[in-house]
This record gives sequence, structure tokens and C-alpha cells, in this order.
Amino acid sequence: MSERRALTLLLPAALALLLTGPAAAAPRVSLLDLPFRVTQLRDAGSEAALAVTTAGLPQLPRKAGPVAVVWGENGAAVLTLSGDTVAVVPLPLDAVEGLTAGETPKGALPGTRRVLAGPVSAYLSGPSRAPDGRPGAAGVTVRERQKVTMSADPKPVPVATATVPPGAGAVFAADTLRPVEIDGSLHLLALGEHPEGTGLALIGRQDGNWRVRAETPPEPGPLALAADLPGQPPAALLVRGEEGRLEHWSLAGGKPARQAQGAEGFSAPGAALGSEWVVATRDRAALAYLSLKDLSERARATLPAPVGPGLAVLGNRIVVALADGRLAVVQDGDARP
Repeated sequence: MSERRALTLLLPAALALLLTGPAAAAPRVSLLDLPFRVTQLRDAGSEAALAVTTAGLPQLPRKAGPVAVVWGENGAAVLTLSGDTVAVVPLPLDAVEGLTAGETPKGALPGTRRVLAGPVSAYLSGPSRAPDGRPGAAGVTVRERQKVTMSADPKPVPVATATVPPGAGAVFAADTLRPVEIDGSLHLLALGEHPEGTGLALIGRQDGNWRVRAETPPEPGPLALAADLPGQPPAALLVRGEEGRLEHWSLAGGKPARQAQGAEGFSAPGAALGSEWVVATRDRAALAYLSLKDLSERARATLPAPVGPGLAVLGNRIVVALADGRLAVVQDGDARP
């Protein structure tokens, strides 16, 4: 073959490489070495993480960044990002148990946790049953600390309590609430189960009272809130139906509006990571990186075991508690924190 002929054949391939650029590296998955099996994981926004970082524990760095908390029957640890590495800080199990004792207050739906946001705490209350017979809650109890006038004598902090009903014939799904700020005001995200289907309920103040301000149209089949996105505008990622169809909803103005529908084959849990969503696949055997804008998939990380108790974001890394008790770290060099 002549040199000219060879160059003619090679030029299109070389041009294609220049146009496409280098191939994106697949996310890397590694395991953290822990002396116990993880059965519980709490992310940086949880009450457990807040309690750990404000307890003055000598084991933690003085200026620790966002942390996650994990524990099991035989141990506990705090996870924090140290440079480019997820650092493991062992803690006595009884210390974590003491700090997390208030996660499910008296009257809360068993198996659920309250959320804290400034002076407000909220939790699912009033055990009930969904129209299909599944456990649910008859209301969301909101407790808000009131301002106290300064004086020389100590006074108890007054607390205003309100219970928000889900609507006629409905219950709130037995899933942890999520706080989100919309137009400068605190709101709560919950799932409302109605006879005609399930929708995302937006709870906030209206005319001075806490109530369900808006809700996505209820649709038949299961629904999960995989992740929420703070900022302007705030958003939520839902997984709907047995097929696991993704839906991106904007929460701007307190009126949910569907922005995009994605492919099928996904499940909770998930998280917002920079300009992407990270969400578990339907079989929970992998994590997918999806565009915030159109839910197109960019990359996928296969895990050594299915997702178990949940996941947490630390910087640009995802910490995943696996179903077999191990703890995995997913690092994606192309993720934009």
C-alpha cells in the first residue's frame, strides 16, 4: 500500500479522535476498611451529622467539613473528606447512640426520622394506612421554637406546634421528610398517597399556617423521592412506577412543574452532585450519573454489592452503604463539584 493511500485511510480516523476528544474515564469504586458491618448511614444534612459536629468530640478535626455518620452493631464512625481522601474517624458506639436517640421523637411514625432546619423540627405522626394497605402517617407534626425576650431570669423557650393533614382520604408515605428553601421560606417535601395515586406534596406556611401548599398530580403506582436539589430554583428527582421512570420537578414559586422525564430502570436513593444527579439503578447494583437538565446518562459505576442503607455526598465523592455491610466510595474524575 502506498504512503499516500495509507494517509488517506488514517486521516478520517484521526480527525474523529480530535473532534470527540479523550474518552471519559469510568467512575472509580473503592472500599473503605471498617472493622464493623454498616447498618445505618446518615448524610451531612441529617440530625445525626449535626449532632456529631456540634458535640465537641475530640476525635474530629476542629474545622471538619461536611460529614457522614455510619454505624452498626459492633462499631461507629464519622466520615469526612481530608484532601482527596475520605477519612474514617472511629467513634464509640454508645456515643453515636446517645447523639441519635432523638431522631424518632415520641409520637413519630416508627422507622422514620425527624428533620431539623433552624428553629423548625418536623416528623411524620399518627400511624395510619395508605389506600393500598401500606403503613403511612395521618399527618406531619411541625414544631417551631419561638423568639424569647432577653431577661435576667431564665425562661423556657416557647414552641409552637402544628399538625398538617395530607388531605381527604390520603396519608403521607412512610418516608423521611426533606427540608427545602423556596423563595427564602422553609418548606418540607413529603409523599402523599391518595386513592387515585401518589404525588409529591409541598408543605409550607400559607396565611401564617402550615399546610400542603401544592402537590404534583397523583398517579397510580409507587413513587419515591430519590433526591432534592437546593438553590435557585430548588428541584426534586422522583422515581415513578414499577419500571423506575425518572422525573425532574422544579419547585420554583412553590408550584411544582415537571422539567424532564428520563429513561426507566432506576430507584432511590440518589443525590444532587454539582451539575448532575446520581441515582441508583433499579437493581441497586450501580450508580448512574445523569444531567440535571435533561436526565441523559453520562456514566455508570458498578458496585461490588447492591446499595443498602443509603448514600451520602462528600465533596465530589459518593459514599455508599452496601447491602452486605461494606462501605464503598465512588469517585468520578469528570464530575463537576
